[in-house]
Amino acid sequence: MVWPPLGARLAPPTPSGSGGSGRGDARHLTPHGGAGVGAMSRRERGPEQGPGGAVLAAEDAEPESPDQCLSLLPWDRFSAWLHCVCVVGFDLELGQAVEVIYPPHSKLTDKEKTNICYLSFPDSNSERLSILLWLCVFQTSSRQIIKKRLFPEVCSDIDRWPPPVPGKVLQLPLMGLIMKLRIPTYRDKPGTTPIVQNMHQADAQISMALPTVHEVDLFRCFCPVFFHIQMLWELVLLGEPLVVMAPSPAESSETVLALVSCISPLKYCSDFRPYFTIHDSEFKEYTTRTQAPPSVILGVTNPFFAKTLQHWPHIIRIGDIKLPGEVPKQVKVKKLKNLKTLDSKPGVYTSYKPYLNKDEEIVKQLQKGVQQKRPTEAQSVILRRYFLELTESFIIPLERYVASLMPLQKCISPWKSPPQLRQFSQDDFMKTLEKAGPQLTSGLKGDWIGLYRHFLKSPNFDGWFRSRQKEMTQKLEALHLEALCNENLVFWSQKHTEVETVDLVLKLKNKLLQADREHLPVKTDTLKKLQTHINDIILALPDDLQDILLKTGTT
Repeated sequence: MVWPPLGARLAPPTPSGSGGSGRGDARHLTPHGGAGVGAMSRRERGPEQGPGGAVLAAEDAEPESPDQCLSLLPWDRFSAWLHCVCVVGFDLELGQAVEVIYPPHSKLTDKEKTNICYLSFPDSNSERLSILLWLCVFQTSSRQIIKKRLFPEVCSDIDRWPPPVPGKVLQLPLMGLIMKLRIPTYRDKPGTTPIVQNMHQADAQISMALPTVHEVDLFRCFCPVFFHIQMLWELVLLGEPLVVMAPSPAESSETVLALVSCISPLKYCSDFRPYFTIHDSEFKEYTTRTQAPPSVILGVTNPFFAKTLQHWPHIIRIGDIKLPGEVPKQVKVKKLKNLKTLDSKPGVYTSYKPYLNKDEEIVKQLQKGVQQKRPTEAQSVILRRYFLELTESFIIPLERYVASLMPLQKCISPWKSPPQLRQFSQDDFMKTLEKAGPQLTSGLKGDWIGLYRHFLKSPNFDGWFRSRQKEMTQKLEALHLEALCNENLVFWSQKHTEVETVDLVLKLKNKLLQADREHLPVKTDTLKKLQTHINDIILALPDDLQDILLKTGTT
């Protein structure tokens, strides 16, 4: 199952080559012939896909309330999840074509139909724009059965689904099964999704419980490069260009997603392609040798990439993912010049020298777990906790320094604009590390200073700092609102001219609009109090001004 985008920009058809899914795809099914069944989502921001190959739709926008969906017209519930479902026929001579669109009233442009035909190939599913849901079901039975029986049954079941509310555990009937899933929210952190924590609980009515992309089996994914997890953590942290060469789309996707999640709670801010293919629009950009590779993690399976991406600085080559009970063999870091097209052995090919000394304890702990046949889930918990503690030790000094850039609350005046944050100074930050660096929470030795200097130039730092800037700026705006509410604004207006009072009212209205638009961290009581101030000021003005201000909106 794959979730490619609607209106994707696709390359012209080619007779051969591997393909891939867009950003966030974690599974891919290989066809054995027959007809493909496709479905598109209207409003989903992007795909979330579980390690088991199930695809979950996530919405970060404000969800519709369940009450809104109690009295819907036919197909309205269906439309909350999908736009339509398509049958794509395959012909070796003529190519592929959309044969059926269901529900029949659904409309698609010619370009969308062309994209769907492309995306029906599991080997050519690409692109990052994420508004299209694509579900491939390959059948060897009669197409007429698919068209006449499968479609109506599937679509009828979907039309009975509850609305896709992020954060809510849903039970979805589909062809006699009941799927239990939880659509993730943007606030979710790896390893904290409730549905996974409760999957062990027996429920006779539930046919299957679908985890989300956050529940990648870390230990299983990193097993082929077991001894280099700390170096890989550094490469991901620094946003280095990284290629994962795997024998299958599933292993490629899971390994890329495991890499991205290993720096949690820090968000990976560069691009990543769990399954990149020769059909992706950036293929030429990523394979050219005329410019440095971009900050992106690629997962590939086509042996052709061993040659075309040989100039990339860091390449992970993995073989078949081993069973949990097998003790991984230590594989040394290899030089890129030793990477051959077809017969290269599994390992990490790079000239990168880690900044931090290797943590032997985590390696021994996981090795002991393998020897004692510790469940892979338990191994993954240990590994995730290790990554979490390592990332937090790294980020805490930055958090502490950035917090010091916040102006003091006593500097906030209701009669002046909110004060600005102080500028981030790399030199000032580096000075704080001597007494308040990562050594306070981590026993790892090494060149922490060098690691920080490198990180401050990375996309991950830029994304993290922009997010913190936004949070602190919103906090300043919220504190400014509270300061305004604590003033006697009516008394102030009586001491000033009508022009100044009208200007104040308009500014206060804009403040309320800003608080709502930007979701400022302001208490509801504060907003109500400010609205009361506005009303009291307006009532103290002449009638003609009252009429104007009561009708005047904000911008």
